[in-house]
Amino acid sequence: MTERPEGRSFLLDLLKAIGCVLIVLHHLAFYGPMSDVVVEQWPLVIDWLTDHGRLAVQLFLVCSGYLTAAALARRPEVDARRLLTLAGRRYLRLAMPLLAALSVAVLVTEWIRPGFDHPSLSGTPDGWQVMAHVFFLQHVLDMEALSAGVWYVAIDFQLYLMALLVLWGVGLWGRWQPGWRLEPLRLQLIVGLTVVSLVRWNLNTDLDLYGVYFFGSYGMGWLAWRARQSRIPPNGWAVLLGLGLLALWVDPRWRIATAWAVAMLLAAAPQAWLQPSVVHGWWQGAISRLARISYSVFVIHYAVSLAVSAWISQRWPQSVAWNAAGMALALGLSVVAGAWLYRWTEQKSQDLRHWLFWLGVFMASAGMAMNWAGEADQA
Repeated sequence: MTERPEGRSFLLDLLKAIGCVLIVLHHLAFYGPMSDVVVEQWPLVIDWLTDHGRLAVQLFLVCSGYLTAAALARRPEVDARRLLTLAGRRYLRLAMPLLAALSVAVLVTEWIRPGFDHPSLSGTPDGWQVMAHVFFLQHVLDMEALSAGVWYVAIDFQLYLMALLVLWGVGLWGRWQPGWRLEPLRLQLIVGLTVVSLVRWNLNTDLDLYGVYFFGSYGMGWLAWRARQSRIPPNGWAVLLGLGLLALWVDPRWRIATAWAVAMLLAAAPQAWLQPSVVHGWWQGAISRLARISYSVFVIHYAVSLAVSAWISQRWPQSVAWNAAGMALALGLSVVAGAWLYRWTEQKSQDLRHWLFWLGVFMASAGMAMNWAGEADQA
């Protein structure tokens, strides 16, 4: 398994659960068609979800940086062998649920396509497109994604690789210069990358296919964990405060303001908030379970939403009530499907054997989708 802190944090679980729900609702509002009907009755809600629901990504980025810093702090020394091992583990953890979800997405898309002509449908995959998705390269190679949110999976992997490369590079420098204190150097490089990302890379939308564009948010999460450990002299709060003010002074952006607020919350929250026992009751358990399956929900919700959208649009195309209910149904079924996906991918051994299985399932599903599309063209 990927290195990570033991136990669960209620605050982190809450942030991931909120982000999970928001990103599903954002995609439902953004892609339609149910939201196109609901907006007539609730324009403010749909417009907000469309324009600002994507800010949920910032919660994931900051939490990911925070958890990565906590996990790698146990053994910050990274040589080439450990770099490859950790990168491989991270890839398997991300790839197996994604391959399973893409298998469902391509089949659902071709199944509903004849009676549901809508821009939210991706095109029929081809062989090169399938292989690009396997290695998270579809956007870099300028190929259409087969599901919503696939770009984030690629970004998450790139950010993790960047963090590993920083630690590996510091280790190399330590072998060349044995007198250097390596811990401050690691921290200085993370701070430096975070600053450059916030004030330069994140202002260039041509870079939004690459991890450098998002490292500012990720780095603030990393530094929030460091601040809690009192490892940022003289004061972790001051560093985070200064980073946020600098970034917003250069260019005020809602995405950076959101990431900054989340990082400050993680850095300053009482320790009790970061313990699993801070709240008792059924809803604490529900939040914890949703956070645990949030990645699986994220990658499977597109296929579920397509199926529900096609059904509602055919049965009640103009009913505001039924389309609103359809959006709620899509959210609920996405959570159910995410729980199933979590059980069959994330709870299984994340090894080469299981990856090959899901790779085969994805390739077979893509082949079936291409075959169905060919038959439809001949009909």
